[in-house]
Amino acid sequence: MTLDINARRLLDRVEAFGGIGRDPGGGISRAGFGAADLEARERLHEEARLGGLDSAVDAAGNVIVRRPGRPGPADRPVLLIGSHLDTVANGGRLDGAYGVLAGLDVMQTLAEHRVELAREPVLVAFANEEGALFPQPFWGSKVLAGALDSLPADPRDHEGRSLRGPLARAGGDLAALGTAVWPAGSVAAYLELHVEQGPVLESGGHTIGVVDSITGRTQFAVEIRGAAGHAGTTPMELRRDPVTAAARVVLAAEEIARERRLCRVATVGWLEVQPNSANTIADGVRLTVDLRDSDPVNLELAEKALRTSLATLAHESNVSITVRVDARAAPVHTDPALRAAITASADELGLSHLVLPSGAGHDAQIVAGIAPIGMIFVPSAGGVSHVPEEDTADADLVAGARVLLRTVLRL
Repeated sequence: MTLDINARRLLDRVEAFGGIGRDPGGGISRAGFGAADLEARERLHEEARLGGLDSAVDAAGNVIVRRPGRPGPADRPVLLIGSHLDTVANGGRLDGAYGVLAGLDVMQTLAEHRVELAREPVLVAFANEEGALFPQPFWGSKVLAGALDSLPADPRDHEGRSLRGPLARAGGDLAALGTAVWPAGSVAAYLELHVEQGPVLESGGHTIGVVDSITGRTQFAVEIRGAAGHAGTTPMELRRDPVTAAARVVLAAEEIARERRLCRVATVGWLEVQPNSANTIADGVRLTVDLRDSDPVNLELAEKALRTSLATLAHESNVSITVRVDARAAPVHTDPALRAAITASADELGLSHLVLPSGAGHDAQIVAGIAPIGMIFVPSAGGVSHVPEEDTADADLVAGARVLLRTVLRL
């Protein structure tokens, strides 16, 4: 008998997790370390237990799932499978969660059939990949990979509230992050299954994407301070309006990518005005700028251009502008041997596949600092993601999980 995943079980779990954190408009808001994220974590623990698997939480808040009584990374290098459960605000049901649930089904299938492998598979649901509430994206994978120096000592959310309490409620411990770092040589390889989040596979009629590279990303937190005033009585020439300066920051970011082509894309995706009153000149604006490119040199040039533009805008608008780097993720390439294993698995299953880059960031690019990585994509309907309409056909979801299982068996 050829070993296979349980398609119905996988799809039922995807449907169930899609109801956790659902917004009235149909999207999913499951910000890392928020209430809905905690609910999803508890559901994962329960599903693992019912599947005969052991689960635990490390100090970073990562959920680790293993087969009972099997060797861990301290004994011999493991085959790590992973993704994340958290989402952006009003996002989709598949980004991240699909990869975790497919990995869970792979783990359960191997446990049910008592399959012995040269590399023991271990599943991880990384904490706070998106950074929607606490703006430290890739939090869990950075801790696991030992990149502690890239993280703030006292992480805070957009309102200044510390991560310490929410992390503790998730089972983690900010004071013990070092215990969640995996030692050098503990990961033989890392595999991540994900929806493409773009239109390439669907437009080409392909079922499986074999990822060859993952874009780099630098995310900035920008704060602009001006002077509050009455909207009707303060003359234009005497205003220090942070909102008009913020508008120019948005356009400057757009210009860096669109006209100057210093990086592939630039996005202002979050903006907050204080006090946000219709008849008041604001006194402050906070926003994020996200720069992405597959070339680290381009990212560096784009960052320099952004900082220069911000300094010029501050002078011309008579406001103060501070900028802080909240996240850096270097572009990485996937491992040729893992790409070959994924390709062979797709061929074995008779599935059409295509080699392509990832324009979105993933935990895989962080784990690449300590292990070879491989990524599998399945098509996104309409090429959309991070929106309520995010979707993938059931047959493609099942196909991706089957390729993941065959790849694990190959490795």
